[in-house]
Amino acid sequence: MNDTFPRPGRVLVTGGASGLGAAVVHAVRTAGGQPIVLDRDPVPGDGVLSFAVDVSDRVAVGAAVLEAADALDGLDAVVTAAGIDRCGRLDEVEAAEWERVIMVNLLGTVNVVRAALPHLRQTHGRVVTVASSLGLKAVSDATAYCASKFGVIGFTRALAAETRGQIGVTTLIPAGMRTRFFDDRDEKYRPKDDSKLNDPARVAAAVTFALAQPTGCEVRELVITHEEDDSWP
Repeated sequence: MNDTFPRPGRVLVTGGASGLGAAVVHAVRTAGGQPIVLDRDPVPGDGVLSFAVDVSDRVAVGAAVLEAADALDGLDAVVTAAGIDRCGRLDEVEAAEWERVIMVNLLGTVNVVRAALPHLRQTHGRVVTVASSLGLKAVSDATAYCASKFGVIGFTRALAAETRGQIGVTTLIPAGMRTRFFDDRDEKYRPKDDSKLNDPARVAAAVTFALAQPTGCEVRELVITHEEDDSWP
């Protein structure tokens, strides 16, 4: 990477077919980088290398990351935007569904970072994990989501400590965004006023800001919310 005006380079984006992930893919391309999408339902075409993979499947993730790195002769960054939610009180959400949130949001993040780490060390690359304002502030009816996102923050802080000087590590902590993330929720769990949700393009701009830091400079955490969002602090 150019240390004066670094471009994003080869950026692996999980959940890159929709929502924040798609916004990050667009932002990386606009900034002159080359995004690679990992998603259960990747959008074909458009000149973006894509892999159909469930991030909770550690073996499949490892194979996809290796194939991507081989195809592009390396990786410069990873952005872990894949995420799901299952709303409801602990005794109301099926155990398998509750555990699925942990598997995708937390273990999926770990799986991708673990697989990409050897390639990122070679390029002194960057990891941007996507947590949530609900990784800082716990709320009712969201035990699975809060547990997963609190876990992402803890994982990323520990990762930064153990890879200091080898790769860059940033935790992105966004509040609600205007995406399809809320579409399959019961009405009572949907935002009442989407004007207080952030544009995912704004959040993606924060990602490219982190990716653009020169070697030796670290943005460790970024909290980004709509100015009227009340989920933080």
